[in-house]
This record gives sequence, C-alpha cells and structure tokens, in this order.
Amino acid sequence: MREQIARDLLKIGAVFFRPDEPFLWASGIKSPVYCDNRLTLTAPDVRDHVENGLAAMIREYYPNAEALMGTSTAGIAHAAITGHLLHLPMGYVRSGSKDHGRKNRIEGKLEAGEKVVVVEDLISTGGSVIDVVDALREAGAEVLGIVSIFTYGMKRGLERLASAQVENHSLTDFDCIARVAADEGYIRPEDVERLLRFRDNPSDESWIGGKA
Repeated sequence: MREQIARDLLKIGAVFFRPDEPFLWASGIKSPVYCDNRLTLTAPDVRDHVENGLAAMIREYYPNAEALMGTSTAGIAHAAITGHLLHLPMGYVRSGSKDHGRKNRIEGKLEAGEKVVVVEDLISTGGSVIDVVDALREAGAEVLGIVSIFTYGMKRGLERLASAQVENHSLTDFDCIARVAADEGYIRPEDVERLLRFRDNPSDESWIGGKA
C-alpha cells in the first residue's frame, strides 16, 4: 500500500519534489517538497485508494473506533468518506472556536468517553494535529490515535506525538515517496540522500543545490 499511494500522489502532483528550487513554508523553512493532498479528492481512482486505505488502517489498528474526527480543513472530506465506508459517525475540529452561534470548536455530536480516531491529510511537525487531539480530550473523548495519508517522519513530529501519547499510522511516508520518485524518474537517484537530510534536520539547508 505504501508504494501504491506514493505512486498515486506523485502521479497527480499531490506530492511534488523540487530539490534544486525549494519551496518556502509559512514557518520560514525551505522545503524540497510541496504537498497538497486535497488533489486526491479530484482524482477518483486515487481517492478510492486513499479512502479505502484509511478505512483498512482503522479496521486494523483501531477496531473499537466509535467515531472519526477530521482536522480542519484538509481532513474533513477524508473523515467523511472514510466514515461512510466504515458506517461510523464523523465530525471535525476547527482550528479555533467560532465567534458566533454556539461558538463550537468541535462540529458534530461527541459523547463523553467516545472512542475517536483523528483523520489528517499530512503530518510534518505534528503541532496542528496534536492541538486537535488535545481539544478532543478536553471535550471528554478517548482518542485512540491518528490516521493520515502522508507523514514526513520528522524527528520533531515524532517526538511531539510521543509526548502527547498518541500514535499515528500513515498510508505512506517521505522516505517511501522519495525512493519511488527516484525509481520513476521524478527526481535523480542522487537526490534521495539530500531529501533525507532535509527530513532529518529541516533547519540545516546544506542539502540545497547539492551542497555537501
């Protein structure tokens, strides 16, 4: 599954490598990869692979799940489709409470003690998804874990997940996509080592331009 999803994401440009002309993240980090997993929603075959893959992971790792909660906004559609496949209720967690109406942060019915799985599109440093987990726990949910389409496997993200005592299972990861990208000619084989250096330490820009 990991390689199939990697090929899918590369094919539709949801994950796009540009090691010689890095993208600039909002955090200021220069990155050799651009990710937009929303594109999976506009590619029906890829969407089928993704949603069935997420459903399979939930069945395997979280068989006691009682509800799915998507992250806002990218995880909402995936939580809805996967929830439909599993015949489970779903909702989503806003990045902050509304300033009108009922001022909800969590949308959808959530019972105290309900066993919940968070659905996310990608995980980098882990901050936003852990914020969602914290909000659900504060509301009384039992968060079983996270499923996501793609993870960078960055040290900071792994440490944050461990500190929050929450596990994540992803359909594919940065290492796998980098290898598949090299195998299928999206990048040069010698670029893989540079990409993994970025993953290991995003603040170290020595990988840019093939510098040693």
